[in-house]
Amino acid sequence: MARPREFDTNEALERAMQAFWAKGFKATSLDDLCAATGLSRSSLYAAFGGKRALLHRSLARYEAQGIARITAALARPAPIRDAVAGFVDGLIERIVSGSGRTGCFIGNCAAELARQDRATAARVRRSLERIEAVFHDALARAQSRGELAKSVDIGAIARFLVAGIQGLRLIGKANPERAALEDIKVVMLSCLDS
Repeated sequence: MARPREFDTNEALERAMQAFWAKGFKATSLDDLCAATGLSRSSLYAAFGGKRALLHRSLARYEAQGIARITAALARPAPIRDAVAGFVDGLIERIVSGSGRTGCFIGNCAAELARQDRATAARVRRSLERIEAVFHDALARAQSRGELAKSVDIGAIARFLVAGIQGLRLIGKANPERAALEDIKVVMLSCLDS
């Protein structure tokens, strides 16, 4: 009879995600992952498969957390422009305070691995598409309320917002000055002025 797992899978996955996010896939060793999760190599493999499988599970976790935050921000009973502004303000605040200077985990993985690793590139693409879909749905609701003109291409705006957020988080890693980030936010929000 197999022994039951004696660890919290969600906690171990969260810690692995944080390790990958801090160092990147290549620089994060199995020893780093074992130290972060508190698991032995055999337990790590048994629970999550190999290092790449653990990265993909970590990406899925990060995606789910991000989608939950974006969905909550865009579900507020406010005009879409105000809702997006509030979400971006939160990102800027985290960047300026220091806690958000790690960039986006999805974006970091895209930059490090997408050209060399088709499976990870596909995983990153699915994550970005799912985030784009959340923006698209919120924009469609705003359009139906008359906040956006019927002629506005909400698909293009959703893609632009995802790209803008990725860019904001990337710039924030190198230049966490509020004024620069606020300039980016102003241009991003201008796509909602229709």
